[in-house]
Amino acid sequence: MAVKITSVAKQLPKYTRETKDILPFVEFWLEGQEERFKRKVLKIFENAAVDRRYSIMDAEEVFLRTSFEEKNNLYAHEAIKLAENSLMKALYKAHLAPADLDYIITVSCTGIMIPSLDAYLINRLKLKQDIVRLPVTEMGCAAGISGILYAKNFLKANPNKRAAVIAVESPTATFQLDDYSMANIVSAAIFGDGCASVILSSYQDEVGPEIRDEAMYHFYDAEHMMGFKLRNTGLQMILDPSVPQTIADHFPNIIYPFLENNDLTIEDIDHLIFHPGGKKILQTVEDLFGALGKNINDTKEVLRLYGNMSSATVLYVMERFMDKKLPKGDKGIMLSFGPGFSAQSILLEW
Repeated sequence: MAVKITSVAKQLPKYTRETKDILPFVEFWLEGQEERFKRKVLKIFENAAVDRRYSIMDAEEVFLRTSFEEKNNLYAHEAIKLAENSLMKALYKAHLAPADLDYIITVSCTGIMIPSLDAYLINRLKLKQDIVRLPVTEMGCAAGISGILYAKNFLKANPNKRAAVIAVESPTATFQLDDYSMANIVSAAIFGDGCASVILSSYQDEVGPEIRDEAMYHFYDAEHMMGFKLRNTGLQMILDPSVPQTIADHFPNIIYPFLENNDLTIEDIDHLIFHPGGKKILQTVEDLFGALGKNINDTKEVLRLYGNMSSATVLYVMERFMDKKLPKGDKGIMLSFGPGFSAQSILLEW
């Protein structure tokens, strides 16, 4: 039973600024800090390989003293609108109506909603009353691929069904005003807000890359590397500086056995559809695969244009590949990393 990705569509929040226009706000935030530290922080923003980012709030609001309640209320209000718009775009691309969906998965880690986002979409779009729903809330940056894996397994067991995966994130709503740690600073420098939706199908006559295989790889004793701490002021980022090197150390064990299980080598892969976690992680991937003639240009471009939008980001990369109308037989690997620590992979064939 083949399961295919039939469409991907993004939705951007209404506020946007180039990084150079954010620097004055960062300087104001750093008032009272030691001059050498200020220069270091500004350099982190300038060298993050992010030229622009989008947000559910304007820069002035990000640096205002607001409560967790206020930020989370804004997150919930905007997440519903972003999700609805991106899902309608994805359905339009796939020539479908909302009532054609049988399974809905929503993924997010940057705010709290109960009922979850999918419940609001069911009511706003009048999805089927017997639609199967699954909210995924704690997989972080890996959740975009996690959602696709769960949808694929549902569709594999249910022929002639369709699923939607919607990833919506607002890392700017987690910025901690009184936290001058490197984790808070680096996350502010690389993250942006965004939303994307994916439509998958087990109808055999529909067009799109087929999911040939999938895998999860878990790093032992790495719970401390990435995640959030729930504070009175909101969700405080955990981002260990060892993340890029740890990924580099494990990369061969993530990629090569996965390929071998499918009788493939890296030379057989035409497209690398990787989550742009940050500049250092991208450099790690380029160092490993650049000599083999493989590039991650689309991944780098998504980071440059939008920043790291947590779970939604790899879907922005995937949309670029879907829009290229790739030749039949081309193969690609989707890959993302998230808290746990874990890597999640998908093998695609057009």
